[in-house]
Amino acid sequence: RHVKQVDAQILGSKMENSKSLLCCCTLPSPSALDYALSLFSHPFSFPPLFKSVSKLSAFSLRLEIHGLASKFGFFHADPFIQTALIAMYDACGRIMDARLVFDKVSHRDVVTWNIMIDAYSQNGHYAHLLKLYEEMKTSGTEPDAIILCTVLSACGHAGNLSYGKLIHQFTMDNGFRVDSHLQTALVNMYANCAMLSGYAKLGMVQDARFIFDQMVEKDLVCWRAMISGYAESDEPLEALQLFNEMQRRIIVPDQITMLSVISACTNVGALVQAKWIHTYADKNGFGRALPINNALIDMYAKCGNLVKAREVFENMPRKNVISWSSMINAFAMHGDADSAIALFHRMKEQNIEPNGVTFIGVLYACSHAGLVEEGQKFFSSMINEHGISPQREHYGCMVDLYCRANHLRKAMELIETMPFPPNVIIWGSLMSACQNHGEVELGEFAAKQLLELEPDHDGALVVLSNIYAKEKRWEDVGLIRKLMKHKGISKEKACSKIEVNKEVHVFMMADGYHKQSDEIYKMLDAVVSQLKLVGYTPSTLGILVDLEEEEKKEVVLWHSEKLALCYGLIGERKESCIRIVKNLRICEDCHSFMKLVSKLYRIEIVMRDRTWFHHFNGGICSCRDYW
Repeated sequence: RHVKQVDAQILGSKMENSKSLLCCCTLPSPSALDYALSLFSHPFSFPPLFKSVSKLSAFSLRLEIHGLASKFGFFHADPFIQTALIAMYDACGRIMDARLVFDKVSHRDVVTWNIMIDAYSQNGHYAHLLKLYEEMKTSGTEPDAIILCTVLSACGHAGNLSYGKLIHQFTMDNGFRVDSHLQTALVNMYANCAMLSGYAKLGMVQDARFIFDQMVEKDLVCWRAMISGYAESDEPLEALQLFNEMQRRIIVPDQITMLSVISACTNVGALVQAKWIHTYADKNGFGRALPINNALIDMYAKCGNLVKAREVFENMPRKNVISWSSMINAFAMHGDADSAIALFHRMKEQNIEPNGVTFIGVLYACSHAGLVEEGQKFFSSMINEHGISPQREHYGCMVDLYCRANHLRKAMELIETMPFPPNVIIWGSLMSACQNHGEVELGEFAAKQLLELEPDHDGALVVLSNIYAKEKRWEDVGLIRKLMKHKGISKEKACSKIEVNKEVHVFMMADGYHKQSDEIYKMLDAVVSQLKLVGYTPSTLGILVDLEEEEKKEVVLWHSEKLALCYGLIGERKESCIRIVKNLRICEDCHSFMKLVSKLYRIEIVMRDRTWFHHFNGGICSCRDYW
């Protein structure tokens, strides 16, 4: 066995007499190895030797040196050798062997616990880490700040907020000096837990921000954690504001931070900011990075600029399957099924093998264009030609394809025969389709199935209420609303955003809080008057409340997207296009309203709702009234 590239600098610090021998690097025979090892008869020789051999690939050599330390009687007597041995096995990825050594250590100090806890952290064994920390507390050993930082990191990765809060409280109760390392660990823990949880995100992000604001010196890791926490917790505007503050302090972001910023801009849907971030990425050396370019495709697509998304894609020096899939999905969400399918075929011509995500994009495109036969062919091709087993998401796309095309029985058959139990999204597709197509009985069934999976699902309760309202079953509507009130469940409120002169403005239904509200409502009255001259009459089909018809006509005119549009019409715009982002699906009346405004005012309107994009131009919508 050969000893190669031994770290002479480490060894030399404690073994001057043997330094020259080990620096000569190669020992050609077992006898030479025995001779070399005979020089290490002092316990101080072993810790640096363990550290050095951990860098080698010869595992048997490590075992021999372990055995030699035991043979000389150093292992059980010397804590430095014990901890060094744990660290050696950890560095080699032998976490179970490290734990076996740890368990044999009779007197464990804080350093020993720290090495084993860190070993679990580095290998992603967070549950074992927290259990070991509990054992440490039982043993009477007091943790230091380093151990607490490691435990907080584990809580963040595991999404264990409750345990993380206990550690935070422990630091305060025991008078720990909260230095920059501990503060960063706390910010990371709260931000990561917020990203991993589905609910109560706001409170956790606020906890993270409170600690963040208390920090005197913030390093890049801390800024990155806080920006990511906001970006992944439905608070993208705060993420962008924090990034701007980061720029003012001349802190240079890394690629991970940039990906979080691009994600935040994607969620806001603000094109001007998107272009600025793209320019910033190019100027600061991120422009050729593959993950950045893939994220930019998605950002531009979701900000409503398909041309810019395609420009990024075509100019990429290198593309992977994610790049192709992102562009296919971009075409799909904008209702351009033909381009999505054409790009899929071009991808295959260039010998790029599609994956499951690629097929989700293609099936999504077919679904939104009503291409039932094409969707069925792609689904079969995925299985038979590409050997990809359909996942629940693929079946969900097929269910949605059938539902939108009013093939509700086919959708139900697929739900009953697919190898996965249907989830909330699949039942939701069927439920919404039944509402749109007037299938009361099946819609009621789908809603009840969804509510079995998620009893407090506000969307299902609202749709069920709407199904009853369409049938004028007001008593059943009242029972559902009473149930929602009793459980504290409220319908998600509609809101629309519009970016004017680099500022994002948010509107709710019947909003009166904007500083230019009077002008907005005057413009709304003027627009409605103009539209009525060409035959517009407010449609009240979507107003499923027990009101008089004239009251319903008034309510439908106050929808948030109409207010955002009118603000766009009175504002000074540098672009000829008005872009609006809405959190819910656009209603039938607003869809007709947008078409007529685009024709009458000769303006393009791009609107992103919950499901996809609508490009209104010249009185026509890109969805061809199929949404």
